[in-house]
Amino acid sequence: MLRRWTTPRAPGIRAARHNPQAGEVAVGETLRLLSFNIQVGISTRRYHHYLTRSWQHLLPHRERAVNLQQIGALLGDFDLVALQEVDGGSLRSDYVNQVEHLAQLGNFPYWYQQLNRNLGALAQHSNGLLSRLCPQQLEDHPLPGPPGRGAILLRFGEGPEALAVVMMHLALGARVRTRQLAYIRELIHGYRHCVLMGDMNTHAAELLEHSPLRGLGLVAPQTCATYPSWQPQRCIDHILLSPQLTLERMAVLDAPISDHLPVAVDIRLPAGLRQQPLVVAPG
Repeated sequence: MLRRWTTPRAPGIRAARHNPQAGEVAVGETLRLLSFNIQVGISTRRYHHYLTRSWQHLLPHRERAVNLQQIGALLGDFDLVALQEVDGGSLRSDYVNQVEHLAQLGNFPYWYQQLNRNLGALAQHSNGLLSRLCPQQLEDHPLPGPPGRGAILLRFGEGPEALAVVMMHLALGARVRTRQLAYIRELIHGYRHCVLMGDMNTHAAELLEHSPLRGLGLVAPQTCATYPSWQPQRCIDHILLSPQLTLERMAVLDAPISDHLPVAVDIRLPAGLRQQPLVVAPG
């Protein structure tokens, strides 16, 4: 189990937590990816809910458990999931670590909670990782700017065919977001196969043409809006791919459980990576 109350941390290598109840899985040619800002299990379906349901950011509510059940059922179809705005176990989540809980609901063998803002018993603001594959390396990175934003770097495979995946929740402000993207560019330096996924709080053209990511040749297959979920107008949740990765499928899922819609991408793994032993290790 992760410690629930932790102090601010420095960048470093971590280990994904293992769910012993999930079985062993071998990777095929295709990897199914999902990114979802779940708004700590709050169902926001109108703008006025930000006011009328704001108390749910502080106190537990029985509807949250129902929403998490729906989210868990949705996640079960994917191999690698990036979660934003999850709670790591506090009063508002009824002291349930939502990352671990969703790993159990979706039968994921590996999970990791990145605690980004520790408000003690009031809130444990976090990002989450769920995976059917055991990463060869997992790194936890606080992002530049005011405390509260983070990125998780995963590496699957070895050598030049390795796949680097960065999961993130970026800042609202453009200036801070630029600093964060410059940091992330350094994280993926040297990797040929890369995936960047998460709530990036800006549209794809800004990311690919006017941010520190420009010049990398990244592809943004998604064009559909993801926010707000009840009347999508802004495309701010993304899964960006390096050009060497083959896109098999892309979809914004019609699942208005949160105030964001989840975005899904299927990619074909590079031939060299498929030859490496990417399997879930027994517990």
